[in-house]
Amino acid sequence: MNEESRKKRIGILLGFAVLFLFIAFNYSFVQGTYNKMVDLDEMTNSAWADVENNLQRRFDLIPNLVNTVKGYADQEKEVLLGVTEARSRVAGAGTRDERMEAEQGLSGALSRLLVVVENYPQLKSDQNFRALQDELAGTENRIAVARKRYNDTVQKYNSTIRKFPGVIIANIFGFDAREFFEAPEEAQTAPQVEF
Repeated sequence: MNEESRKKRIGILLGFAVLFLFIAFNYSFVQGTYNKMVDLDEMTNSAWADVENNLQRRFDLIPNLVNTVKGYADQEKEVLLGVTEARSRVAGAGTRDERMEAEQGLSGALSRLLVVVENYPQLKSDQNFRALQDELAGTENRIAVARKRYNDTVQKYNSTIRKFPGVIIANIFGFDAREFFEAPEEAQTAPQVEF
């Protein structure tokens, strides 16, 4: 009996050890996968904040640019009004998706404004306008870099939450896919400059 009792105890201890290792492994796996998703989610939020920071910079430059152009191009009120309205839509955007759509509209309006500017040689040579145009060009470059970084982070995050076994943990903890920041439709065609 002693030998049989000892074997039962060893069997029970081995069973508990295997169960403990199984639980520890699964806990470690879930914790590691969950933490990776949280890190990617935060990286995506940070990348979006960088995009918003650069978009705000552009948003703040626009009134100065419009006012400078107004002095030279009074007859181009429709284009100036379009930029102002697009800027207002950006200011009124509530969600990330609404902001992306409004920013795309603003990009198109700014492109049309810069095409109009080409018809005013005296404006192009004005120092204030040139400085504002340079600031805007630099800001547009920053926005492009920030959008790319955001989209790269979204791609990595979305891939992680869609791949097995991460998809299981993503569904359990409510990690949802993020939308990419896509170029506006106007970006597909180059603006026409006529002299």
